[in-house]
Amino acid sequence: MATITNLVYLLSAALFYFGLKNLGSPKTARHGNGLAMLAMLLAVIITLLSRQILDFTYIIVGLVVGSLIGIIVAKKVQMTAMPQMVALFNGLGGAASTLVASSEYFQLSTQPEMNVLATLALSIFIGTITFTGSLIAFAKLQGLMKGAPITYGGQHILNGIMVVGTIVLGTLFVMEPDNFNLLLGILVLSAILGVTSVIPIGGADMPVVISLLNSYSGLAAAATGFVISNNVLIISGALVGASGLILTNIMCVAMNRSLTNVLFAAVGTESDDSGGGSTEKKQVTRYTAEDAVVIFDNAESVIIVPGYGLAVAQAQHALQEMAQILMDRGMNVRYAIHPVAGRMPGHMNVLLAEANVSYDLLEEMDAINDDFKNTDVVLVIGANDVTNPVARYKKDSALYGMPILNVDEARTVMIIKRSLSPGFAGEENPLFYDEKTMMLFGDAKKMVTEIVQVLKG
Repeated sequence: MATITNLVYLLSAALFYFGLKNLGSPKTARHGNGLAMLAMLLAVIITLLSRQILDFTYIIVGLVVGSLIGIIVAKKVQMTAMPQMVALFNGLGGAASTLVASSEYFQLSTQPEMNVLATLALSIFIGTITFTGSLIAFAKLQGLMKGAPITYGGQHILNGIMVVGTIVLGTLFVMEPDNFNLLLGILVLSAILGVTSVIPIGGADMPVVISLLNSYSGLAAAATGFVISNNVLIISGALVGASGLILTNIMCVAMNRSLTNVLFAAVGTESDDSGGGSTEKKQVTRYTAEDAVVIFDNAESVIIVPGYGLAVAQAQHALQEMAQILMDRGMNVRYAIHPVAGRMPGHMNVLLAEANVSYDLLEEMDAINDDFKNTDVVLVIGANDVTNPVARYKKDSALYGMPILNVDEARTVMIIKRSLSPGFAGEENPLFYDEKTMMLFGDAKKMVTEIVQVLKG
């Protein structure tokens, strides 16, 4: 049985690898998810069989209840809330690792080796930080607490003290494994550290936070795999941990900021485009849907730049209808995707996929940036910081050095926005006042729908 188990684990590990590889492209992501689900199914089945479990009552109950919750959540969650859901899932993954490692501790009949005790403490440490940190990320994204950084005096010093304290408790636990209070101390300090390490991070950096927490959940799972001597859990956890770190680095590069700057610089303001709170310091002209259609009628090429405002307004279906009308008229229509547009990695890709936008129309920033200067019209919907030209020249700005989409090089720029409020970085966007910019104020879905009606009329 041991040989069969190891062979199935090897097959599962291979499927996890190929599933992860397929997630690298929108075209193959669905197939990748299928491979990963099959890998997990095989791993769970062979684990249950190899452990010779006689009573599956609780397992079946957990399976049914968990499946029902998953189905209900998947059907009811809006695309706007997808980042919150991902953050919550990361947290639940961390909590699961903590619970499994803790339960293993209570089942120990003999004193385990030092490496098992160390990984047990590490699993609880990382898993708990992931859980509470993800809850804070969820609360910020959901609006249950303010999205702006929450800071106080001596914050970093206090976090450092808690990290050192956790290391000390972990070391003592390895030396005195019978002392449960040491493990409890690690749990409490980790829970607090998860909260205090995420509250000073602003809403603009949530894509990085979600990627990092995803990595944490994988590392916690890998550590738990060492505790219970489960090879496939070690492999799958390591894959998640490594891929999460790689994605985190990609997000940081896309913002031209280091991970330490994201975690400790407290960059960001309240919300991006809430529709209020901004005073119009300069004069701008308010354009209408009819004005936009006049420009479209004389255009041959259009690039659409989606942002979080598109998700908030749930305007992706109306936007796709508008894009299809323009393409039917012979226009070259494409979508420019910035790596950190939205509230989580790949947010815009998922949002547009829901509206059945062809993957062939989606262009990454590096691939399309040189095309803006030869484009007739750029339509920006809800994207702010990722199009702000101050990133090129204002050295005292939080956006300075961040690679942006070169929308200001197009012949005409249309921006659909509720107000002139700045983005998460709190930096006013001079593009709003450019003479070639047409500001279309209002809810994105309502405005795009009006444009569609005029196009049809």
